[in-house]
Amino acid sequence: MTRIKDTPPAWDERTQLTTFLDYARDTARAKCEGVSEENARKAILPGSPLMTLSGIINHLRWVEYHWFQVILLGEEDQGPWTDEDPDREMRIAVEFPLEQLLQEYAAQSARYRDLVAATELDARAVGTVRDGLHVDLRWILHHLTEETARHNGHLDILRELLDGTTGY
Repeated sequence: MTRIKDTPPAWDERTQLTTFLDYARDTARAKCEGVSEENARKAILPGSPLMTLSGIINHLRWVEYHWFQVILLGEEDQGPWTDEDPDREMRIAVEFPLEQLLQEYAAQSARYRDLVAATELDARAVGTVRDGLHVDLRWILHHLTEETARHNGHLDILRELLDGTTGY
């Protein structure tokens, strides 16, 4: 697991961005260690029926897909969502073993790590964000770190409510 400790006196910008994103990714996976399959699929928040550990992990995986492949590279969107079911990636997650979702997320993260290493931080995305702007890779890395960290808070809460496990 990526740990941010023994911080050197200076990291270049790319190292900072990728290290913090990897730390957030690894934290999301760590929050799911040892959870039962039943608990991984259980929605316990009354107002959020799709908020499961499995759903969040699958969501994180597909969010990265969207930002790297659809927005940055401009590829056709092959995500599981539809206009009628925009949160489908969270809904279908309960159909798969959590371990499979975690492995797919880790493998995809490794592929995107290679993509980021080979791409300039100033590279403009081919696709646009909602307001029509073409963000750069730097913006995407910041956004994905924020998105993943926010969902890590959700994973913390769900895990504690499900089986009492708390993080550090």
